[in-house]
Amino acid sequence: MPQFAANLTMLFNEAPFLERFDLAGRAGFKAVEFLFPYAFPAQEIKAKLDKNQLQLVLHNLPAGDWEAGERGIACLPDRKEEFREGVAKSVEYAKCLNVGQLNCLAGKAPADVDPNVLRTTFIENLRYAASELKKASLRLLIEPINTFDIPGFYLSRTTQAIEIMDEVGADNLFLQYDIYHAQRMEGELANTIQKYLPRIAHIQLADNPGRNEPGTGEINYRYLFAFLDRIGYKGWIGCEYKPATTTQAGLTWLSEHTA
Repeated sequence: MPQFAANLTMLFNEAPFLERFDLAGRAGFKAVEFLFPYAFPAQEIKAKLDKNQLQLVLHNLPAGDWEAGERGIACLPDRKEEFREGVAKSVEYAKCLNVGQLNCLAGKAPADVDPNVLRTTFIENLRYAASELKKASLRLLIEPINTFDIPGFYLSRTTQAIEIMDEVGADNLFLQYDIYHAQRMEGELANTIQKYLPRIAHIQLADNPGRNEPGTGEINYRYLFAFLDRIGYKGWIGCEYKPATTTQAGLTWLSEHTA
């Protein structure tokens, strides 16, 4: 049976962020993830995790000005210093929150920057981040994101991510495989997951179209969950979807798709 983590950026978003931990615990989740913790003191989040006996399985490195539409800065050559400061901040939070892996969002590719410069910058930043995270016994993840939802996102395909990981050459750098993003960009979900299983440290889900709960779209999640068990995936699956109505009303998919 897969292990599911509630993504508190997306789920229970009817409530203020710190209240979502209580709602996730009451709904039966044993683990959570979210985009960013940095708007709150780490100790406040830690208290919520402890109160609800929740494990934090993932959060992201700082990713620029999210409200202004930025979606990461790791590929941007003029933001290297800010990126390194973000790495240090994320490690501080990770130590307090007992999370073992952090995701690095590549960011959108500026049209006026040479693609080779973007790639070199991304690889240099990943090498730096992987080295700093390794000192704290943390894994670094990178995530391909579809360019329909985020036009211009630099990292958009699994093979591109694997090639970059190979060039970085860090043994604590892994792939975050988001089923929804992968379905939109390339399909071939089961074979891709199986091929790169040793390189995948975390999986996320949502159905397509709509990015709603499993069972609302075209992806055969009943098959995929059984397949992940069969091939021996041991990590968490983050539920990073937009509830079609309310979070609680949509949670019936858990029993319907994992029986």
